[in-house]
Amino acid sequence: MNIIVDELKQVPLFEQRMEICERKGVGHPDTICDSVMNEVSIALSKVYMEKFGAIMHHNVDKSLLAAGETETKFGGGRIKKPMLMVFGDRATFEVGGVEIPVREITINSAKKWFKENMRFVDPEKHLKYQIELKRGSQALVDIFERKGKYLGANDTSAAVGFAPMSTTEKIVYETERFLNSKEFKKSFPETGEDIKIMGLRKDSNLKIIVAMAFVDRFIDSEEDYFRKKGEVLEEIKQFVNSKVDMYDVDIVINALDVRGRGVNGVYLTVLGTSADGADCGQVGRGNRVNGVIPLNRPTSSEAAAGKNPVSHVGKIYNLLSYRIASEIHKKVLGLKEVYVWLLSQIGKPINEPMIASVQVILEPGLSLSAVSKDIEEVVRSEFDNLHKFVEDLAYGRISVC
Repeated sequence: MNIIVDELKQVPLFEQRMEICERKGVGHPDTICDSVMNEVSIALSKVYMEKFGAIMHHNVDKSLLAAGETETKFGGGRIKKPMLMVFGDRATFEVGGVEIPVREITINSAKKWFKENMRFVDPEKHLKYQIELKRGSQALVDIFERKGKYLGANDTSAAVGFAPMSTTEKIVYETERFLNSKEFKKSFPETGEDIKIMGLRKDSNLKIIVAMAFVDRFIDSEEDYFRKKGEVLEEIKQFVNSKVDMYDVDIVINALDVRGRGVNGVYLTVLGTSADGADCGQVGRGNRVNGVIPLNRPTSSEAAAGKNPVSHVGKIYNLLSYRIASEIHKKVLGLKEVYVWLLSQIGKPINEPMIASVQVILEPGLSLSAVSKDIEEVVRSEFDNLHKFVEDLAYGRISVC
């Protein structure tokens, strides 16, 4: 394997003066698209394994969630037009005369996800489904007919991952997870699942800007909205301050709100997501595979969600680069930051990357030669166990957003 280990001559992110990081919550239209399409891939993979003992060609990584139309109202509004979810790209519909009900699998996977993750979305009433999945090209399908422990890569594609996450990145991630936890929703049922967290750190000052959809059936009036918003803000402050003690923290929630404008001046939804009547979503516009959108970092351009887990390096290498970076940082002492770059060549087995490049920022006094061998051993070990990693992807044991 072609492995390169280099010292990166730059200031670690946590020592830089400014960083920006974002996370889109589970109910954000983009996250919905990523999550649903990946569930479709998992469901297809399981059926292919049951029927044929192997995962067949599919790349269900194109999707559009078109917003519906609503009339929000204090005390509860109404849905005027349902959302539309469009599913696109490729799948295997038949093998050896055995038909696969791709359309039914796709729709059922979507409905199941909405039922499990969106409290107020009825997937039978509030959504329409448009299936545009087609059969794969002969060249890409043929990759799956070639035997071997590892399939050939279906693309020439690059990926990059890093470790560790900075304090800002962690708090942005953890704040959204907290606000969408079952415990929080039990205490604050008026808060929807559509939450976006933007974090800005300037020196030791951390500003957290929260966009949170409120569910109109729980809000009696404009006064009630601002009262409940204030209670939520205090809860967020307590959570963030319990997690960070090195920064001066400022938190803002729903910055567009203006008193005196009624429903037009507050962030209300009928179903807890802006997709019910305002914003559309797409695969690939949401979180990177480590759960955040880290604007100061190099990140992969590929959308991992929905790609097949056995040949599509846009999924495999995207997630693997983060795993390798994390394992290197955990097992090799003296590294401030680790960046891992992986490049595939179409047709070559996925366990034989064209290049695996590791860039590290070293602690003072540590030489690259002292850690290079250990770093290479971690990389080789991860590729030696790639079959287990791929299996975990196929069965949804690893999150992609």
